[in-house]
Parts: sequence; C-alpha cells; structure tokens
Amino acid sequence: MPVGPVTSTAPAWQGLALASLGAVAFSGKAIIVKLAYRHGVDAVTLIMLRMVFALPLFLALAWWAGRGKPRLGGRDRLAILGLGFCGYYLSSMLDFAGLAYISASFERLILYLNPTLVLLLGWLLFKRRVGGRQLLALAISYGGVLLVFGQELKLQKGEHTALGALLVLGSAISYAVYLLYSGEWVKRIGALRLTGQATAVACVLCIAQFLLLRPLSGLAELAPPVWWLSVLNAVACTFAPVVMVMLAIERLGATLTAQTGMIGPMSTLLMGALLLDEPFTPWVLAGTALVLSGVWLLSRR
Repeated sequence: MPVGPVTSTAPAWQGLALASLGAVAFSGKAIIVKLAYRHGVDAVTLIMLRMVFALPLFLALAWWAGRGKPRLGGRDRLAILGLGFCGYYLSSMLDFAGLAYISASFERLILYLNPTLVLLLGWLLFKRRVGGRQLLALAISYGGVLLVFGQELKLQKGEHTALGALLVLGSAISYAVYLLYSGEWVKRIGALRLTGQATAVACVLCIAQFLLLRPLSGLAELAPPVWWLSVLNAVACTFAPVVMVMLAIERLGATLTAQTGMIGPMSTLLMGALLLDEPFTPWVLAGTALVLSGVWLLSRR
C-alpha cells in the first residue's frame, strides 16, 4: 500500500471518517462472534456462515475492480490461492477459535500487534535491520500484551486462556505473512481486485471445511440470532470496513490511515464492557495504552 503523498483531492475529513468507521467496524467483529457463541454455535459453523454471506460481496468487488483489466495468468492465480489461504482463511479460522477462550478486548490487542509481527518476520525471513527505536516499540507493545494477559489469567481463572491467546497470535502471524508477501501482487493485480479474489478463496475454503466437518442438518438447529449476527458480521464487520479502509488510504495515505485505526482496540474495549460485560480495569486500560504506544512508534517510522 502507498505511504507517500496523497493524491486524492477529497476533503481530509472524509478520509478520517472512513478510516475511523472502518476501524470500529473491524473491531465489532469480535463482539459479534462473542455474542454468537452465547447461543452454542461452534467456530467452524460460525465462520462458514460469515463467509457464505460475504462471498457474493467479495465476488462483486473482484469483478468491479477487474473491469477492463487483462486476465490473470497462472502465476497470479496461484498467488491469490496462497494469499487467500494464509491471509484470510487460516487467519480468520484461528481468530474465531481463539475468541472462544479469551475476551474480545484481549483478542483485539493481540491482533493489533500485527505491525510488530511484520517487523519481526522481515528480520527473520529477509534479514531486514531492526533499529533501536523499533526495539523500544516492540518492548512497549509486548509489555502491554503481557500485562493484559496476566489480567486475563486472573479473571478467566486460567481456563484455556493461554490456548486462546496462542490461537489469536497464530492468526496475527498468518496475516503478517500475508502482508509480507502480498506487496508484489498488490502492484500487479491491484489492492481491491486482490482483496476481492483472495477473500473469495477464503470464503470457499471455509464453506468446504464446514461441509467436510459438520452435517448440514445442524444448521436447522441454530438459534435465530446466530443467523442475523452472521449477516451483520459479513456485511458490517467484514466487507464494509475493507472498502472503507481502502477508500481512506486513497484519501489519506496508508500511514495516517493506520494511525487513525488506533481507535479500534479502544472501541473494542468499550463495546466489550457495554455489550459483553467484560471487565474494564485500570490494568487492561494500561496494557491497551502500552500496545497503542508501541504501534504508534512503529507507524511514525
């Protein structure tokens, strides 16, 4: 994604509004998943429902973004399959599974470590240099996560909290790998076209996974709220924020859009307290502030 000067002539407030709404909408996904889990649905079924309702939207996005452009070659298609598996299917599946064990606010904090994971993977895989300021940002961010993790162990009585945290961390790592390897293909294919097609691949994989692991008859037993929560998740917390963030980047640039997105973890914290009765303790607030501070230092770079 571009980080240079913004070429759009649209007013800056439009970009800020889109970036803010996109961050809040993305954050709402965890809240909706936690609400759906209260009705006895499992992760495999829940993510399938989300992807069933999102698939037509992303197919439409891929078609619209690909109008008038040359057909994709075999190498491009293979890349889309790999990126769709890693960046959207595996990442989403691990995230949904982890949310069964940890709070929505803790999940959002772990996912927000994504820039730090990209930095670490770049160092491990491509031998990219890491400076002192970046190391400080890493220390601050992971210190905040450890602080909130300690609270989770205490409040959740340690039951599967570590497992949930590891699953969500795996989700964040999977998406960081996607970000590392998607740069070349974003330039070749285009951001919206790549997003539409890669997400469509993930949708098909999630649907196939359900058909292999669960009986179709189980859908008839689902509580009605699971259905409308899945529609809301697919439209308002999956498709809409993708489009809003892309439009914000067009108006503001990637750096300012990322900085505006820092309201995401705070909105999850507030929504979790209001809608899920999750604890809003000074320790959780302090840990959140540390994570945001560390990511802010990285985004300044």
